[in-house]
Amino acid sequence: MPVDSDDELTEILDYEHVAVVGCSNTPGKDAHEIPAYLRDHGYDMIPVNPFADEIFDRKAYDSLADVEDEVDIVDVFRPSEEVAGIVDEAIERDDVDVVWTQLGIGDDDAAKRAEDAGIRVVQDKCMKVEHRRLKA
Repeated sequence: MPVDSDDELTEILDYEHVAVVGCSNTPGKDAHEIPAYLRDHGYDMIPVNPFADEIFDRKAYDSLADVEDEVDIVDVFRPSEEVAGIVDEAIERDDVDVVWTQLGIGDDDAAKRAEDAGIRVVQDKCMKVEHRRLKA
């Protein structure tokens, strides 16, 4: 069952390395502004976008599988129908602790697969909103 308690969300927000799948290099888009907020609040923000070479002066990776850095949280800014594939990539890695899907994004079957693999899931919540509410 996806994480919903403030205690668990607070614990998750203590992680440092966040791979943002669907990160945008377009100011004004949520997929740009929220990762910028995370970066500005001390997170190691790792952009994942196959259509960008660099975002926030940092190499953008084509896929989660290509990320060379440590990943604690996979923050998803892609449509719900793409979540299953992203979860599969997260499961293949040995360092992902959490898959977090932003507001309006979710896939219950993929969430169950992630949880069965030992990965916690946060669905349909904004990481920036939760950070402001619980940590700021």
